[in-house]
Amino acid sequence: MPKKILVIRFSSIGDIVLTTPVLRCLKTQLPDVEIHYATKKQYVSILEANPYISKRHVLEEKKLPTLVQQLADEKFDLILDLHNNLRSFLIRSNLNVEARRFNKLNFQKWLMVNFKINKLPQKHIVNRYLDTVKDFGIINDEKGLDHFIPRKDKIDVNSFPPIFKNGYYVFVVGAKHFTKKLPVKKAIELCAQLSKPIVLIGGKEDMEKGVKIAASNPDRILNTCGKYNINQSASIIEQSALVITHDTGMMHIAAALKKEIISIWGNTIPEFGMYPYFGNTLNLENQRSTHKILEVQGLSCRPCSKIGFDACPKGHFKCMLEIDLRLLKSL
Repeated sequence: MPKKILVIRFSSIGDIVLTTPVLRCLKTQLPDVEIHYATKKQYVSILEANPYISKRHVLEEKKLPTLVQQLADEKFDLILDLHNNLRSFLIRSNLNVEARRFNKLNFQKWLMVNFKINKLPQKHIVNRYLDTVKDFGIINDEKGLDHFIPRKDKIDVNSFPPIFKNGYYVFVVGAKHFTKKLPVKKAIELCAQLSKPIVLIGGKEDMEKGVKIAASNPDRILNTCGKYNINQSASIIEQSALVITHDTGMMHIAAALKKEIISIWGNTIPEFGMYPYFGNTLNLENQRSTHKILEVQGLSCRPCSKIGFDACPKGHFKCMLEIDLRLLKSL
């Protein structure tokens, strides 16, 4: 059995959070195992308080050789490559120890995107991550995702306006790509359906969008886009009554915090295997019955990408503009 394991996942927020069951299951099921994790500098805070990690290794811009040397000095028994790209290949090649690679299913995703032929396994990505260690006797403990918020990043929501003290919803307005996000007008329509006050969460790149949405009802919408780091935003999510989110990293943090989630899907689809994961919800159809998934089914152009675009390739953006938000009126 390996005693010292390197896990590699360089990016992004959600992909890293989705690896956390692997860390927990390894640490709790293998005696005396030491787990190291290599990721990009901008994402290391996601793992800052994770108790299952012994040491974190940081990939800085254009400094892969430096990271390779640091990792070589550690003398690992096993590499779990949960990223499986050129940089992780170079690390595996240079360390020359036993390695397991995650299957990214690129061909199956290509078939789905280009020909709408669905050969994707009905299996969440968490379980595919865990497949890399199953021959060590590691089993899914069904406890879901982990996200640990450092004490310094806990937010006192009592500092919010008085209307928020009786509970609030979070709307995660951002996403990495345009085709994963509701347009501003549609986002304003969403907020108008909700009965509780709303806290908007996003990065600095979402600040302008947050200002426009909040301006539609400034007494009930609090814009925090760009004001808090990842863990601070997670703290706001942790204290919320409900999270409404696009297909993005904060969706997975919300799932790790066991929040009720309404997920909104544009050009991507839950069938890619990255819908909110709660451990015992392994089947997508079970997920649809227990947690709301807002999407426009039956569009011949969807999915148009496994990741996203800066604009709708067809020009109509029906996958977002035709989402029926009236379903939120009961909330």
